[in-house]
Amino acid sequence: MLNQSITHSVVNTNAPHAVPSPVAPAANPFAEITGHAGLIASEFSYKKDEEIYGEDEPAEYVYQVISGAVRSYKLLSDGRRQIGAFHLPGDVFGLEFGSVHRLAAEAIIDTNVRLVKRRSLEQAAGTDVTIARKLWTMTAGDLRHAEDHMLLLGRKTAMERVATFLLEMDRRLAVAGMMALPMCRRDIGDYLGLTLETVSRALSQLHSQGVLGFSGARQIVLRNRQRLRSMDA
Repeated sequence: MLNQSITHSVVNTNAPHAVPSPVAPAANPFAEITGHAGLIASEFSYKKDEEIYGEDEPAEYVYQVISGAVRSYKLLSDGRRQIGAFHLPGDVFGLEFGSVHRLAAEAIIDTNVRLVKRRSLEQAAGTDVTIARKLWTMTAGDLRHAEDHMLLLGRKTAMERVATFLLEMDRRLAVAGMMALPMCRRDIGDYLGLTLETVSRALSQLHSQGVLGFSGARQIVLRNRQRLRSMDA
């Protein structure tokens, strides 16, 4: 839903009070694509838990997280929520095969995103093989993550799932050995297909075994990555 506050440095030409500006190239594939193609982008700000787009809404834009974090999820018929992915700074989301979004997306915390029109990207890819290749690489990465997530949900024990999650976040978030998780334990449970209680119990057990340490509710230090890797194998 594009009705959120908008920054004025980069903008969507269809949005009100917008001042267009090309996206500057940066050291990431999405910025390279938009910069190479000279595409116009927008930057929108979303508050914690605000919807970015809903399930089955038209997939008109492709997004990149600038700051904050986003969860993409599906609500099941019985009211349960399955989180498909967490999108962190630099991640691209909203790439769809069809014309609508299969999952909804929400800001986990206060979040800034950059977006470009999907049609513009498709047109650029149709005339430039370099852009087409980079888009394919991003899409293939999303597919690999979905396959890994499917295996996690279908074949791993609760402790193995938590170990896999911690290693993933360690790769993506850790700074100076510390990772500050933007998501709560309920989010983690909905991502791993576990209850809140099971996630909390697993983290407490890993803490008591000296595998990890806490520095605040969501500040985690991994003290024995090898032990986690053995669980994740």
